[in-house]
Amino acid sequence: MFKKTVTAGAVVAALWLPVAVLAQALAADKPTEDAPLSIWGFDLTGYIDVGYTRLSGRGAFNATPAGPAVTIGGPNRVFDFNRNALNLHQLAFTLAKQPKEGFGGVLNATLGKDADVIAAYDTNPSNGTGCNLATGQATTGGCKTDRWDITQAFAQYATGPVTIMGGKYVTLAGAEVINSPSNPNYSRSILFGYAIPFTHTGARVSYAATDTLSLIVGVNNGWDALKDTNSAKTLELGVLFSPLKQFTLGAQGYTGKERVGGLVGTGPEGTRNLIDLVATFNATEKLTFVVNYDHGTQDNAATVTANGASKAKWQGWAGYANYQINDQWRVSLRGEYFDDQNGYRTGLVQKWKEATLTLGYSPLKNLDLRAEIRGDRSNVPAFVNSNGTTASNNQNSFGVQAIYKF
Repeated sequence: MFKKTVTAGAVVAALWLPVAVLAQALAADKPTEDAPLSIWGFDLTGYIDVGYTRLSGRGAFNATPAGPAVTIGGPNRVFDFNRNALNLHQLAFTLAKQPKEGFGGVLNATLGKDADVIAAYDTNPSNGTGCNLATGQATTGGCKTDRWDITQAFAQYATGPVTIMGGKYVTLAGAEVINSPSNPNYSRSILFGYAIPFTHTGARVSYAATDTLSLIVGVNNGWDALKDTNSAKTLELGVLFSPLKQFTLGAQGYTGKERVGGLVGTGPEGTRNLIDLVATFNATEKLTFVVNYDHGTQDNAATVTANGASKAKWQGWAGYANYQINDQWRVSLRGEYFDDQNGYRTGLVQKWKEATLTLGYSPLKNLDLRAEIRGDRSNVPAFVNSNGTTASNNQNSFGVQAIYKF
């Protein structure tokens, strides 16, 4: 029997050719001054994110790691959970006007496969909770297929050191973000997908107290909820401190009642707390270190925790070393540890580790190519193997990505 195989070189070639052609076409039409297109005073920018992932496993959790049979659970990766697939992850557009004084706003739309993961509650209620991994527990019930999301839409007013925002915006928490070009790696971290929310809808006030200290306070509808799932609100607090030019420390906190069962409109609720710390140290002009720590709890969670715990707890850390070799080449190393003590975030009581090495190359100013290898390990057989009938405590992957910014 003839068996079709795909080599890494073929995948890279298949990915590179259409992106390179598109890059040349866009570059030919781009103004020489590289000024963004302006529409009624709003700057229009965006990017295209295309990637290929090859997983050794199925990209899903084993929902019954202690049982004799394997039960396929939710995805064990954030965006790149397809085992062998070339995907348009994101086609993103942003209209932004954010003056230092006066009114402005941001409208950010995301199209592509990733949009279904980050979509907030009630953007498509007919499809349930979708693939959202920040629901408060493992994903159930199928995935959305709309392939679009209004990721941010807010108005703002700035006066002096104070900026007031109202609408939908990305979370303060985490070292990684939805915006693909701003991350050093192709795959997202464990903490990005399982420890923190993606977005919030509400109001946020920022105050630049000094040149080195900024304070943020906000009230919103909770975690990843366009429409609130209950009558309670979630409070957010943030502090950004830069005592030295080379060092920045961000501390964020969230507290408020959330539905225990995730992004649904009914069922028990309890207070959910999150503490997030991100420290960045620029050792040299080329070498940067980042450390991220998260600790979260969910009250009244006995009905959905894997071991029946009334108060669910999760915590983890991620460390990054990013080195810019020259104008075109860079390398990034990431290591993580995540302890889902009660199985509330992943559906499994597990201690999960991962390490990722990414090589980045920018042949053009607006084109970023990345290749990475990643290894994931758990202390239980958490990862469904490619055959779908057995499970392992490890999963390895290879991925390539192309991002064109315009």
